[in-house]
Amino acid sequence: MKILDCTLRDGGYYTEWDFSKEVVEKYFKSFNDLPVDYLEIGYRSNPMKEYLGEYFYCPQYVLEQAHTFSNKKLVVILNEKDVREEHVPALLAPCVGIISMVRIALDPEQLSRALVLAEAIKKMGFEVGFNVMYMSKWKQYKGFLDELKYVDAVADYFYMVDSYGGVYPKDVIETMDLVKQRTACKIGFHGHNNLELALINSLTAVEHGAAMIDATVTGMGRGAGNLKTELLLTALNARKDVKVDFNALSNVVDAFEKLQEHYSWGTNLPYMVSGANSLPQKDVMEWVTKRFYSFNSIIRALHNQKEKVEDNQKLPLFQPAKRYAKAVIIGGGPNAQQHQAAVMEYMQRNSDEICLIHASSKNAGSYKGIRADQYFCLVGNEGHRLENIFRGELSHFNGQCVLPPFPRKMGTYIPEAIQEKSFELASVDFTDKLRDSHTALALQTALTLGVQEVLLVGYDGYQDKTITQLEKGLSDENESLFDAFTAYGKCPLRSLTPTNYKNLPVVSVYAYLV
Repeated sequence: MKILDCTLRDGGYYTEWDFSKEVVEKYFKSFNDLPVDYLEIGYRSNPMKEYLGEYFYCPQYVLEQAHTFSNKKLVVILNEKDVREEHVPALLAPCVGIISMVRIALDPEQLSRALVLAEAIKKMGFEVGFNVMYMSKWKQYKGFLDELKYVDAVADYFYMVDSYGGVYPKDVIETMDLVKQRTACKIGFHGHNNLELALINSLTAVEHGAAMIDATVTGMGRGAGNLKTELLLTALNARKDVKVDFNALSNVVDAFEKLQEHYSWGTNLPYMVSGANSLPQKDVMEWVTKRFYSFNSIIRALHNQKEKVEDNQKLPLFQPAKRYAKAVIIGGGPNAQQHQAAVMEYMQRNSDEICLIHASSKNAGSYKGIRADQYFCLVGNEGHRLENIFRGELSHFNGQCVLPPFPRKMGTYIPEAIQEKSFELASVDFTDKLRDSHTALALQTALTLGVQEVLLVGYDGYQDKTITQLEKGLSDENESLFDAFTAYGKCPLRSLTPTNYKNLPVVSVYAYLV
């Protein structure tokens, strides 16, 4: 049985395939002293539109550097959906003499196309591996299993990829039997750890004849991650007396644990639910990483996917009869509390023509007593947050709740006490992006209320020197929405409190109180 470590390739889903020189050097140096046979260092790819880093393209200097640093067999992978036979010479010519094996990541529906691609790769002298995704659903792909007989001629390894992280040992055994009946190609297994079964599934695959197992350091990989290389080696050391240099293993684990502290890969409740129900990890990874969706929201969205329903609830349309000259939108920043007294005073002075819109309920408690019509945007976790803020008081709730247009990808949660005061927008008109964000919902609510001026409070933004990757993403989203709203041209937009958003005009709330 051979081991392939694919940390740089699979881990790139968290880092956009960029790794520091220090991490890369420690990775190669450590593995030189470990009983791992192959290192998959990344993709070779045609140019993509979005930013993807060094180890997504593996330019020639990266290949040569890896070859210099490593005494292992090196591997690159091609994404079948983006590569055709005619691309192979240009993509793989720099790999000749450096790379031992080229793997193909493929959808089972495209096996015929991958066979043609593999033949072109084989002609260039490489070992070939098929990484066939979605193994838990292979029986659903018409004709796929019948085509496996053609694999022998072009592939050295045929990988079963547990894309959803939801298979059990008995599924591994059954699927291996299906494959063995149709091809003599050596079998590999690539597990995901949604249900924390990656180790037992991999060991089961080995017991039933798998020739190669994939793993990554600390399990770094898409979504819930993979079998941990250090766990596999420790188990093999104990059970099979495989010699392991634990100093070298500790060194490489230390390097990637620092990254794990930042990116937080590994399983959690939403990944467990997606794995158990064979649902895609891509959306879950985005939802979990952004963190403004509650686990309940994510699991509700996954349940809706499983049941093949667009959303679990449709609401009456938000069609307000009342119109306002101005709307104050309260964001989640500290300035909404810092300047609460001034904002309240400003609104009292303009009470006949102004309404209050809570983009987030985070600061709603500070404005409970205001004598103005209030609208609450319910996105993500806001229904639960509203319950906490108005604990025991929702039966006397006199605001209105506004939700994104149907269907909502995260599903719908509305506290029972305010169901009859909840409505959904017919559409979001000023932008075709980020339609389910707090800010987009609040701005569209203002437009639907016919306001002539929008004033923001608590949209503090972030200081560049202290900003995290998550905060930068949220900041960029808001900047984009402010620009789109301004370009839409229906009414001016400005902030009453200090802000770091560069394109947002500011007028001090205190200037109105002189």
